[in-house]
Amino acid sequence: MRTRFVLGLGTAVAACAVPAATAVAQPIDKGHFHDSFTSEVYDCDETPAQDAIDVEGSFVLNQRGSSPFPYYRESVHGSVVTTNLDTGGTFTNVFSASSRDHTIVDNGDGTITITVFASGGSRYYGAAGTLVLKDPGQTRFAFDIDYNGTPGDPEDDVEVPDSFRVVRSSTGHSDFSDRDFCADLVQFTS
Repeated sequence: MRTRFVLGLGTAVAACAVPAATAVAQPIDKGHFHDSFTSEVYDCDETPAQDAIDVEGSFVLNQRGSSPFPYYRESVHGSVVTTNLDTGGTFTNVFSASSRDHTIVDNGDGTITITVFASGGSRYYGAAGTLVLKDPGQTRFAFDIDYNGTPGDPEDDVEVPDSFRVVRSSTGHSDFSDRDFCADLVQFTS
């Protein structure tokens, strides 16, 4: 099955009122997930660091209209706590994001192009627990999928290598322009 992680994972499905005579398509796949883990220690520009990651979300894969290709939506939130092992201080990213397939175009050669809208934000907190950086906004990106001759079955879909591309850069005000994560780790954990 194709999986998409946009900073990314899961969606909340809202109930909707449908007249009794209208047929409603059942989701092809849907679910919730929660994952927590700690990374190996790594070198962040000569600063030993380690990440504690906690992420949860939900997703749904469903047919839409007359398209033979299923559409995907997800919603995810969580945190990444990076510890500067030299100082013991933490640099914490609290994030949430929602994404959905906006368009799916059949390229006529056994592949499709999926354009995704993603929105959300990240808030970074320094060792003292104060907000130090933020990155809200919406972005659009696209990638190609080889659907292996089965348009309605995502189980055998394969992403075409090197097909990912940004269609529209983030619309939000990002504090991350021209910043270096490892330098920020040292600055906000010392």
